[in-house]
Amino acid sequence: MGTTFDATTIDDALADLSAGERTWAATPLRERAELLDQIHKRTGRFAADWVRAARAVKDLPEDSPLVGEEWMSGPMTLLQATAALADTLRKLDAGRSPLDGVTLGSAPGGRVSVPILPLDLYDRLLLSGFSGEVWLRPGVDEATARRDAGLAQRDPAQTGGIGAVLGAGNITSIPPLDTLYELFAHNRVVALKLNPITDPLFTVFEMVFAPLIELGVVRILLGGAEEGGYLVRHPLVAHAHMTGSAQTHDAIVWGTGAEGTANKKAGTPLLDKPITSELGGVSPTLVVPGEWSDADLAFQAAHIATQRLHNGGYNCVAAQAVVIAADWPQRDRFLDELRTALELAPQRTPYYPGSDKRVADALAAYPAAERLGQGRVLVEGVPPAESPLLNTEYFSPVLGVVELPGRGGEFLHRAVDFANAELTGTLGANVLAQPAVIRRLGTAFDRALERLRYGAIAVNAWTGLAFLAPRASWGAYPGHTLDDVQSGIGVVHNAFLLDHVERTVVRGPFRPAPRSLLAGEPALSPKPPWFVDNATAAETGRKLTEFYAGRDPLRLPGLFLSAFRG
Repeated sequence: MGTTFDATTIDDALADLSAGERTWAATPLRERAELLDQIHKRTGRFAADWVRAARAVKDLPEDSPLVGEEWMSGPMTLLQATAALADTLRKLDAGRSPLDGVTLGSAPGGRVSVPILPLDLYDRLLLSGFSGEVWLRPGVDEATARRDAGLAQRDPAQTGGIGAVLGAGNITSIPPLDTLYELFAHNRVVALKLNPITDPLFTVFEMVFAPLIELGVVRILLGGAEEGGYLVRHPLVAHAHMTGSAQTHDAIVWGTGAEGTANKKAGTPLLDKPITSELGGVSPTLVVPGEWSDADLAFQAAHIATQRLHNGGYNCVAAQAVVIAADWPQRDRFLDELRTALELAPQRTPYYPGSDKRVADALAAYPAAERLGQGRVLVEGVPPAESPLLNTEYFSPVLGVVELPGRGGEFLHRAVDFANAELTGTLGANVLAQPAVIRRLGTAFDRALERLRYGAIAVNAWTGLAFLAPRASWGAYPGHTLDDVQSGIGVVHNAFLLDHVERTVVRGPFRPAPRSLLAGEPALSPKPPWFVDNATAAETGRKLTEFYAGRDPLRLPGLFLSAFRG
């Protein structure tokens, strides 16, 4: 990369952006949509370079099926986001709401819901049986939802200064996605500082974002904590956004050590500007008891193993607490399948700094924990209150099992109370339940979803799908504050540019095809390609990326063949 990113470099970048803000204010919506088209094209062009750099960061062999994670959570995600945002801008340019042509629905509690999956034929083909919607906050009616969609792009000449984005070090699409959200949702030009872990992607990101860099509205910077602190506190920066841990957030906002503690206690932040954030937490998977077949037990165990082990466990929304019914007759068989799934999942390098120490901390806290595979830890019998696993985001392959009494609706009610009251964070929660059980519970199940205070909820799916879906909102449940930030403040992604967002809810099939069809579920999806035990994930992820780069229907037969071989 060859460039030293010191204070002078940051000063110069911000001076460029100050001039670029005037250019951005004068850029009409039509040209902004065309810029997104260019970024989309360049993402497809440099997708293989992107994945190659990500493999190097994560020490993944070229022939590993886990490379599929890098295709799908990297360039594929940005391809979908740029296309969805460009569509929103073109509607606004035509004087229409981004929600024109979209039939809004209703969610529990009288909320308005906005469908985000499926929206077209390709969604129905590639994600058969999956669906999703964004729930708006109580009291927001349909007319308000349509009127306010578009956020800052409703008045594109009114810019918001410079936004500083501190990029994440785990999922490689997070920095570019957060950059686009600052630029379009908030109409701020952007200084993106990469996490040092992702420095090898610097050149790829510069190539992808070249049109915005040449326009003077984006600058990409390198550096560590010192450079990040200098950037967000710079007088030319109007707003900061970060993805990371609550500890990093508090260090930025309040300071470190005794000074930070004193500032937080006094309510006097060091940071003199607004900050939004996505900070993770302890994500639960609630397993509603039922009468599961052997195949159901094995599939859902692999599902939970994926929720924990995707990207090595280094995800803000990785499942950490599995909540099951203590008197579920199939409890022991399910836990045996979960052990097997964790043990047999592909091995990988623990690339994220501090992972080994966090695993050691978990083993020290739970001496009876099982070690499964390379560095994986399963903790059974986690106490349902005041236990380290419930309030420490281990950000490593550590998974705990919490048992609660009750069956059916009684268990689900207790599990929701537990997730809301005992777990740190509100980013994502998963619920696994047979369709027959969901139907039997009826409004009690809907009420349980309403009561779950999480920014993303997945029913028979993983909340990672809400991250991948471009029109889903992504962020903590609303209401957190600087002194109790939990999983963060604000949302990102949200390609409809919706205002008044409360949460995203995604749903998937309880069983993969063909078992889904035999059980009367109208879903054609095989084992999802993001499952860690999917044998063709790398090939399918590459083919999905190639498809979204051009939406050529001639690519679909090969894509489907790869997916069904998984």
